[in-house]
Formats: sequence, C-alpha cells, structure tokens
Amino acid sequence: MSETYNLIAPVLFGVESIAADEFRRMGFENVTAENGRVLFSGNGNMLARANICSRFAERVLINVGQFKATSFSELFDGVKSLCWERYIGKENAFPVTGSSINSALFSIPDCQSIIKKAIADRLSSKYGIKWFSETGAECRVRFTILKDAVTLTVDTSGEGLHKRGYRRNSNEAPLKETLAAAMCDLARIYPDTRIYDPFCGSGTILIEAALMATRRAPGLNRFFAAERFDFLSKEVWREERTRAQDCILHNVDFSAQGFDIDPAAVELTLQNAKKAGVEKYVKAALADIRDFTAPDERMILVTNPPYGERLLDVKAAEELYRTMGARFDMKPGKKYFIISPHDEFEKFFGRTADKRRKLYNGMIKCQLFMYFKNGQAGEN
Repeated sequence: MSETYNLIAPVLFGVESIAADEFRRMGFENVTAENGRVLFSGNGNMLARANICSRFAERVLINVGQFKATSFSELFDGVKSLCWERYIGKENAFPVTGSSINSALFSIPDCQSIIKKAIADRLSSKYGIKWFSETGAECRVRFTILKDAVTLTVDTSGEGLHKRGYRRNSNEAPLKETLAAAMCDLARIYPDTRIYDPFCGSGTILIEAALMATRRAPGLNRFFAAERFDFLSKEVWREERTRAQDCILHNVDFSAQGFDIDPAAVELTLQNAKKAGVEKYVKAALADIRDFTAPDERMILVTNPPYGERLLDVKAAEELYRTMGARFDMKPGKKYFIISPHDEFEKFFGRTADKRRKLYNGMIKCQLFMYFKNGQAGEN
C-alpha cells in the first residue's frame, strides 16, 4: 500500500473554501480549510494530482511536523525529532526558507540556520555521514512560526502553482492566475459559457475560464520540484498526466472575448492563449470601454479594471467605474463580476452588488462585486 502524505496548500485569502471544495472533488481525504491554507491528505498519485490539477492552490507542501517553540533550543530539538530521512536523501540540497509572525523566535536568518543544522544533524545520524554535498535535487524546506507554533514542510511544487507556463510576459499590473481562476469559479464557468473581459490585459481571466470550461488541468505544461524526488515514483507523474489529458473536453461550445485599448495587450492575450492550448476559444480585439455593448445573448463578464492606486489616479478610476455602469446593462441572461479595491465602487458604478466577496490581489484587499439577479443567478 502506497504511503499517505499530510499536505498543505497555501492559498490566497478569500479562496480557502473554493480550494477545499476542489480538493474534495479530486478525491482527497481529511480536507480542512483554514486561514490562507487548506489541509488534506493523499498518496503519491494524489500529491502529483494536486500539483497538476489544482486551479487555486499556490503550492503543495508535505507537512513534515508541527510543535511549539519559544527558544532556539526547543526549535532545534523539535526539528531534529522529525523524520527528514523520509524526504531528503544523502545528496539532496535542502535550502531553508520561512516566516515568523507574532512569535518569540522572530529572527528569520537565525531560525533558518538552526533548522538547517538540526536537519543536517538528523540526517548525519541516519546516514552515517558528516558532510552533505547538496549536489542532488532540491528539497526545499519551508517553515512557518505563528504564535510560537512551528510548522515544517517540504515544497513539492517548486515555482508557485500560479505559474502555469503560458504567461512568460505580462502587461503592467497583471492579475494572478489563481485569483483569476477563483473569480471564474465564482462566476460559474461551463463548457457552453460566453465570457467577456473588456480590460483583458494579458488575457489571464479569459484563459483561466477557457481552461476551466475545457477541463484542462492548469499544470499540464510545466515541471514540478517533486518530479526529481527519490521517494516519489516517476510513474505517478506519468499516470496523473495521462489522467489529466483524458479529462480534457474537446470542441466545447465555449467562447471568450477580450478587449483592450492597448494593441500590445491584445496581441499578448492571443499569444498567451496559444501557449495555454486554448487559442481556438479565445479572441481579443482593440476597443475602448466607452464603446462596449453587451451582446444580445446569455453572457458572463468577468473583469479586473485598472486600479486607481496602481495604473490610474483615483479620480480617473472612478470615472471609469461610471462608464462601466453606463455600458453594462442588467438585462436577463447577463451577469457581471468585477474585482476592485475601491470601497465605494458601487457608488460610482451606480448599482449595489447582488453579492460581494472579499479577495486579495497580492497584498491589495479587494472585493468581487457580483451582479447576477437580473441574469438568473446560478444558471448559465
């Protein structure tokens, strides 16, 4: 019987329940949503599946152990007591990174040094060697210390999972792929959805919607750190990639249309859609929001308009919201999902949202303003 791993997926604040539901649908056990992360468990195949298929997780970590520590000696002893030899081989590199919040042990460099030494001491006693070359695959150790509670993990993802591989370049102030996917999930994207984004930028929302509509796993085109780990069979990655390929829906009745005032953004959207393998579903054209007219069909509009604090001054952003309010009609069959950090967005848009959801775009606290009641919410 294959080994079961206790796993942790850090997620953006506001996305915890969405990610937890996704992991349950994937078949994981013991799924629990907490602030900024989801806990779950599964075997090696499931670990690979989480990396390849999760749309919302920032990365997938193996939970090596947890304990309380208020002194460096407690930290050293706690780390040394954990079974690092299960994950780190004689030649593996094991760099240590982490964070400490509201804890007695607040010096990150000191914590890194002590954790590294404790792991080395443990491995030295298990392998009978005094020196580690660290020339092999990297098993990055991550620690968090929150109110003196220490959590030690091994990172299986490598680069963050929001890096799908299709967006090598981006326009100014891009939306994180995992956040765009969460917005699409809240908007309920189906294989027959018509989605629009009048501020498409590098095309992230449209591409994430297309990946979702076609059931294409977001991590199919990238590599993960754990693919080089000795304790995980190469076969699990082959099996899970084959499974993900078999899940793709081909030739669905889905379309995504983007607009932008920047010709470079339009071109970038089309290039990125091609890299993501969804170019047949994603179109983009040069257009100003002042000329936008909602099509006479069922549609969903999901967008990330320019923020006053980053790309426009606040007054210009507020004028933009007024224009959006004038151009976005609320006829049946039309739904609008707009993310903004402006506390008074609804005032300038001219309508109170049917529902709001707090989300974070990086460190910027935003709200997703959802308008759907005239569009028969929940149906598409």
